[in-house]
Amino acid sequence: MQKVTLKLIANMLGISVATVSKALKNYPDINKDTKTKVVNLAKSLNYKPNSFAQSLRNQESKVIGIIIPEIVHYFFSNIINGVITAAEKKDYLVIVLKSDDSYKHEIELLDLLVSKSIDGILLSLSGNTIRFDHLKKIIEEGTPLVLYDRITRSVNCSKVLINDVKAAFNATEYLIKTGCKKIGHIGGILKPQTTIDRLKGYRNALEKYNIAYDKSLVYVSRDLSYQDGYDLASEIISDHPDLDGVFVVTDLLASGVLARFKELKIDVPNKVSVMGFSNWFLSQITSPKLSTINQPGFEMGEKAFMLLYKEILKKKEGIKYEPEIIELPTHIIARGSTKT
Repeated sequence: MQKVTLKLIANMLGISVATVSKALKNYPDINKDTKTKVVNLAKSLNYKPNSFAQSLRNQESKVIGIIIPEIVHYFFSNIINGVITAAEKKDYLVIVLKSDDSYKHEIELLDLLVSKSIDGILLSLSGNTIRFDHLKKIIEEGTPLVLYDRITRSVNCSKVLINDVKAAFNATEYLIKTGCKKIGHIGGILKPQTTIDRLKGYRNALEKYNIAYDKSLVYVSRDLSYQDGYDLASEIISDHPDLDGVFVVTDLLASGVLARFKELKIDVPNKVSVMGFSNWFLSQITSPKLSTINQPGFEMGEKAFMLLYKEILKKKEGIKYEPEIIELPTHIIARGSTKT
């Protein structure tokens, strides 16, 4: 079957390609009858514009890339959903890539996206990214870049984030206010800013309520997995039998903690309260249901895309764009794993 093009429509009607193009775009200088003939024929032939050719003419691809650290992650899937929902409203295609929390792979993926002449990039840093020259290079070369969730303050670009220090402070404070006096923390490797800030929030809450910080109560998960949470729960309760609260840096880790505590017949929350972070779907199906910090993933995705879109438009118009930072609010969702 012959591909339907502007040239084919023009030949069938005996007019120029330029006239067909203008008629389909409803230019005022085209005769009304000609417009009607062109539009009707295009519809009958199921003509679809060549988006690639249009993109070349407009010097834009209408494609953006988003890089996430890992794919099997409820929070990041919500972000992707938010990005795609917002992007579709602006007729943008979204390419989703994952860095597998690898600094090296993150660099490779960014180079790949730039080589494809995409209009902009959304990035959540890998857990192993501690140098940022590759990001500064992208910005210097003119590709719009927005960081979300896992960010760095060392790069001057737009960002969408939450206040991890404040959120972790609120989580720990909630445990204190509901009667916990010896509170442990299960966090991650201190590379991503989010992990550093959540530990800081935990420490700030202890300090406010005159509870001495005890380094032996802080445990580090290597991969933030369910299994790590399960294993670390055994360690923390063995090392500290009088523990009465634990703030866990992610819900996935916390679900492992809850499962192990249940096996050990530790009464949650009457013996030990457990607080997670993110409000993943699984926090509603653990036993007991997990108290957690709500982290607005869908909204983060929407806001990140709209910041990127704004920068893309400014670039197209030749206007200098000043980076923006959006901080989204969080709140505690109290469920059965903490006392009231």
